[in-house]
Amino acid sequence: MTPLKFTLLKQYSFLLITLLYALIVFSPPSEATAIEKKLWGNINQKPIYLYSVTNVNGMILKMTNYGAKITSLFVPDKNGKLDDVVLGFDSLAEYIAPNQSFGATIGRYTNRIRDGKFTIDGINYELTKNDGKNTIHGGSEFETAVWNTKIKEHEHGIALIFTYFSKDRSNGFPGNLLSTITYTLTHNNEVKIDFEATTDKTTQVNFTHHGYFNLNGMKDLIYDHTIEINANKYVVLSTDDVTATGEIDTVEGKFWDLRKPTRIGENIDKIPLGGYHQNYIFDNYDGTLKKVAKIVEPNSGRTLELSTTQPGVTFYTAMGLTHKPKGKNGIKYPPHIAFCLETQHHVGAANHPQFPSTLLKPNEKYHEVAIYKFGIE
Repeated sequence: MTPLKFTLLKQYSFLLITLLYALIVFSPPSEATAIEKKLWGNINQKPIYLYSVTNVNGMILKMTNYGAKITSLFVPDKNGKLDDVVLGFDSLAEYIAPNQSFGATIGRYTNRIRDGKFTIDGINYELTKNDGKNTIHGGSEFETAVWNTKIKEHEHGIALIFTYFSKDRSNGFPGNLLSTITYTLTHNNEVKIDFEATTDKTTQVNFTHHGYFNLNGMKDLIYDHTIEINANKYVVLSTDDVTATGEIDTVEGKFWDLRKPTRIGENIDKIPLGGYHQNYIFDNYDGTLKKVAKIVEPNSGRTLELSTTQPGVTFYTAMGLTHKPKGKNGIKYPPHIAFCLETQHHVGAANHPQFPSTLLKPNEKYHEVAIYKFGIE
């Protein structure tokens, strides 16, 4: 090799090394996820944990194994700023105290069962009555249970897998019920919930998620949010105790017709009970996963799209909140500070055979899905 060629080779080598160094030092950081678990307290000598998972976009989901509850959900706005968009509390003690099911997994049976009873195969079952003469949210068993928890990271996101065993005749329900509820924070900014259960005796099952959402991060009431729900019909509820009458009616001409994007504050004062508390029936239900609703908050630019395999959703605008107890960061939660989108089979289906059945039999598997997808518009 001539001296000239050797000199050129050294120069090219130096340039190559410099280029590689620049690529290493100045390249943007690789996408990363984060998983945290901390002891939050204990109930009856059972440890209660607070879990925090972060996806590749920086969205953060926090949950506890007490009631399989979402405690915080940090979502970016149009400027990339993260805000917590769900109601909740700062401490475990506040979750243990009576409250309105903030962020909870509801089972065995969501919403109200009139007179706290139903009949299966000629056998009458009397349930725990925790809403006057009625049963609400399965006697509150699942939202106050201590769930076993596993964390699993996969290519689509990070999953928190909660399992709970409910004994035969717990709160009056027949059958030993084994439930697995999986909350996955996906890298597509979704919270995907898989509700699964099996039983050894025919029973009634109707799970939901009871999150209270405010896409402006509780900076204001939800009146400026717009909502659209793909539903021509709804389940008629009694104005006395909010139980199902067995009737189905059309939303045509009603103040709660949400087939087109509607500002939540537009008609909220014209609706009985002081706001939305309707059980909408989705169009063209066939049990497959479908997009069924969309919420837009214009100031932050945040959007929420709901997809589910369930036949309906209860849209509730938190009229029952009364400024007490105080929520996270000392914020008082007044009526209309948040909304719930509770995917479910029809309210009261356990006593109305004309509704889609909520019976679960041995050797069958209950599996329903709800996806809350967040975006920017």
